Amino acid sequence: MSSSAAPFWRQEETVRRVLSSSKTIALVGASPKSERPSNRVMKFLLDQGYDVIPINPGLAGRTIHGQSVCGSLGEVNVPIDMVDVFRNSEAAGGVVDEAIAVNARSVWLQIGVINEDAAQRAKDAGLDVVMDACPAIEVPRLGIQGQGSEGNSKL
Repeated sequence: MSSSAAPFWRQEETVRRVLSSSKTIALVGASPKSERPSNRVMKFLLDQGYDVIPINPGLAGRTIHGQSVCGSLGEVNVPIDMVDVFRNSEAAGGVVDEAIAVNARSVWLQIGVINEDAAQRAKDAGLDVVMDACPAIEVPRLGIQGQGSEGNSKL
């Protein structure tokens, strides 16, 4: 492998697979504030037809974009395809461990959220890993059609 090859957590094949095969996304660090990136990305993912479950212990029981907020990944009562992490790099490690514990299929750490030890733990546990990227950028860049029968015409 050449030194210019992308690390395992930024392989385009993995990015494409995670976005194409995921239906249910748990978005950790969800915010009701429209100026926050997590709010805008959540809305984008919903518009693309993904089922997005906002996760924020301080907002549990409230709603964001019409979706009920859970306090933790452990409170989600459906299988999770992707855990999208909007937390700082240090806190992301605990989120990744929780994602492994609930048998999520993949973890996605947002732009600027870099925790290589956590990424390696997820990979070692069999999860797909994407780090330092944003699905709201990658979906249109890769021409991914989202997961619903509606909302895809914006691509």
